[in-house]
Amino acid sequence: MDLSFIIVIFLIGFIGSFVSGMLGIGGSIIKYPLLLYVPPLLGMAAFTAHEVSGISAVQVFFASIAGVWAYRKSGYLNKSLIIYMGGSILLGSLVGSYGSQFLSENGVNIVYGVLALIAAVMMFVPKKKIDDIPMDQVTFNKPVAAILAFIVGIGSGIVGAAGGFLLVPIMLVVLSIPTRMTIATSLAITFISSIGATIGKLTTGQVDYFPAAIMIVASLLAAPLGAKMGGKVNTKVLQSILAVLILATAVKIWIDIL
Repeated sequence: MDLSFIIVIFLIGFIGSFVSGMLGIGGSIIKYPLLLYVPPLLGMAAFTAHEVSGISAVQVFFASIAGVWAYRKSGYLNKSLIIYMGGSILLGSLVGSYGSQFLSENGVNIVYGVLALIAAVMMFVPKKKIDDIPMDQVTFNKPVAAILAFIVGIGSGIVGAAGGFLLVPIMLVVLSIPTRMTIATSLAITFISSIGATIGKLTTGQVDYFPAAIMIVASLLAAPLGAKMGGKVNTKVLQSILAVLILATAVKIWIDIL
């Protein structure tokens, strides 16, 4: 593998992880399509959907660690949400990542496309004015949070994502969690989810280790920078950026599937 391949994979990992830290997602919503489409566009060998999902799973694990570390003293991490949603999404991601080996390449892409489409629709649903709620007065429906996290875990485990791009709209729209708390807390839940997804992908032989290692280095550098930037950007701007990214990815995936 030549230097140009290393640079391309590093840049994909860096861009995805920067956005990951800034928006509270694992970054797979960006890295999955970039890994799938950019290398062959540049004349490099194409990854299969299973390889992309495996690389994404490992990379998200490290990107989310770096992001959570950057938010550790922010006061935005909701421990109760992390416990309820984290436990459920971990179980779901183990189930999904193990079961993904039985799906075809197109099947993995279809699952990803469905998840991205649902997330895109949710991001454009009108939201309540929740950002004025004091952080110590935030409440949520615990059974609903746990059930939705388990479902997200299954789907995200299949595609090697940690589900952050679905967790964020669920927390904003369904659970009415303030934006900055959503971003920080979803990174922590994403980290827990990525444990299950990574174990499943590694044990079923779906990880290409060299590009995964490049992505990990990029993640550790970029995610904290993104988290720092996210703390300075207006919350409405953050929501708009995420909505556009998710919608664009959903459209591209479905155009290719159909």
